[in-house]
Amino acid sequence: MGVHRNPQHSGAAVKFPPFLLERYFAQHEFSVPHLLCVSDCQTMTAGELLDLEPGSREALERLPLGYTEAPGGAGLRAEISGLYENLPPDNVLVHVGAEEAIFTFATACLEPGDEVIVHTPCYQSLHQIAASRGCTVIPWVARPENGWAPDTDELARLVTPRTKAIVVNSPHNPTGFCLDRAAMERIVAVAARQGCLLFSDEVYRFLEYGVDEPPRPACDLYERAVSLGVMSKSLGLAGLRVGWVASRDKAALSAMAAVKDYTSICGSAPSEFLAALALRRREVILARQYALTTANLELLEAFMSRHAHLFDWVRPSGGPIAFPRLASGQDAEPFCAEVLSGSGVLLLPGRLYGDAWKAHMRLGFGRADFAQGLGALEDFLKKGAV
Repeated sequence: MGVHRNPQHSGAAVKFPPFLLERYFAQHEFSVPHLLCVSDCQTMTAGELLDLEPGSREALERLPLGYTEAPGGAGLRAEISGLYENLPPDNVLVHVGAEEAIFTFATACLEPGDEVIVHTPCYQSLHQIAASRGCTVIPWVARPENGWAPDTDELARLVTPRTKAIVVNSPHNPTGFCLDRAAMERIVAVAARQGCLLFSDEVYRFLEYGVDEPPRPACDLYERAVSLGVMSKSLGLAGLRVGWVASRDKAALSAMAAVKDYTSICGSAPSEFLAALALRRREVILARQYALTTANLELLEAFMSRHAHLFDWVRPSGGPIAFPRLASGQDAEPFCAEVLSGSGVLLLPGRLYGDAWKAHMRLGFGRADFAQGLGALEDFLKKGAV
């Protein structure tokens, strides 16, 4: 995994290459029988969500459908701020999903020529937006032989006086690795020594199950950290399209808000209403997600044991996804295509995260129909077609 360098843009329009993972889902997501690679958890209907709070239906019917506050409604920001330690609502900036927040951060806080260290493999936009803006992106590579744990000593060696930001993700997409509290504190210490920004993708927060002490949010540990959250993943409410950043760095938040004026401007009033409701009732929702995801993980572990000749894997310690590898070391893309054609099961080829991961594939185990999809995959494998 080498350094990614792009020329400075000298006023030219920024051009982004295709977002490989999103194009793959656009082709298949709504047409295949079994989605066995999704990254979110089981969703619920609007009615089921409204049932969690008496009077919410009537309140929704009275909701004005005008513009909302650009930083996010006061009620929603108050609920989000309660997820952090002593963080006022004014230190929260709501976005339309996590993707918009990643975009506004990279656009507002990074400049051509900046060095950005990115926890890798990762969701493409976490490195691509910075690279397309002319930043030098330096991969901080997590490796399966280390249980997917990134090496914090290596991170310290990668930081230079030119480092503008460090990007970290835990629980991690696509590997399912979860930092423990001590590891996050070491990452924060490295960032603080340089005084650089720390962008912490925490969209799978609250779904940690393999560490004794889950890490505290980065924004609670460091004044220049920006913590990313979203309703889509652990809470399973992707259709609300509500994400946010939380930070004590008012300059970063202000710069991101100025970029957001050119994207969504503000969010949807019904989405913000439902998101605030879900956060008030998050303990109920998260308990369901935890029970379902960990039960599905046991099914997946048994499956991997039965097919150890075919797959290598590291058991996840957080989130609803895993990143197994073909034991043969061959490119997993033809395997995924054959599985899709023969069984209707959609797997995600690791190549979509970069060629270094082409023997891997992403599996998602956060949904209620996971057992059916896994059964269809196993039936296919038993036919000996692969």
